[in-house]
Amino acid sequence: MKNFFYIILTCTILSSCSEYQKALKSEDIATKFKVGEQKFNEGKYSKANKLFVQIVPNYRGKPQAEKLMYLYSMTFYEMGEYYLASYQFERFVAAYPNSEKLEEAAFLSAKSAYIVSDDFIYSKEQKETKDAIEKLQLFINSYPNSSYIAEANKLVKELDYKLEKKAFEIAKNYNRIAGFTRDYTAPIKAFENFIFDYPGSSFREEAFFYKLDSAYKLAMNSVEYKKEERLETAKKYYNTFVKSYASSERIEEANKMAENIDKELENYSTKS
Repeated sequence: MKNFFYIILTCTILSSCSEYQKALKSEDIATKFKVGEQKFNEGKYSKANKLFVQIVPNYRGKPQAEKLMYLYSMTFYEMGEYYLASYQFERFVAAYPNSEKLEEAAFLSAKSAYIVSDDFIYSKEQKETKDAIEKLQLFINSYPNSSYIAEANKLVKELDYKLEKKAFEIAKNYNRIAGFTRDYTAPIKAFENFIFDYPGSSFREEAFFYKLDSAYKLAMNSVEYKKEERLETAKKYYNTFVKSYASSERIEEANKMAENIDKELENYSTKS
């Protein structure tokens, strides 16, 4: 009985493979579509894709084109080819604005862009991350009542955090490099930009502290004719930090800086 079962199974597999190979070599686009859809439904997305790619140009303008393009786009998504999936879903949305699959395609295009952005997490410009946020935000604005809206908002929040963290790490790295170059103007500017660009960031407290730290080091290492002005600026940053974050874990460090600033400023008061 077992042998009979294995014989039947083997025949079925061989028949399936033979049908697929024939479809690949066939010039009949209807056969390719039929077998491609069958492979798609079986979860054999790579095989379905190889058949669909042969017939996509032939179905342009035909009634079956919408279904084909949806399945074709889905094969890329299921295969993990997210860059191509995002592109193909975007084309589908543009070509079939009245499709019942429009909302799903728009979301999967944006979600694919989100997944792609992970490959560029260390990219300086973060173009892919910004593109993904733009696509997700467009989806959210276009389909505010969608069943995908919760997930879309979650993905935007994750990408926003990634941008914030990247911008903060860049500014912090400027502060670190300045320890060797003695040029603290770059980190001060970077932290100012960060505070302006991300007013609700979880890194905001640290950004204010490192802005103070950079200004303090700039003042203490300054040439004499610029020192008093820079000390005054650093003291102003200290006052802002203390006012906003009096309970900060960094408050003792900040207070120590303020003491040193005041001592230096006393020299100028004496001279006056």
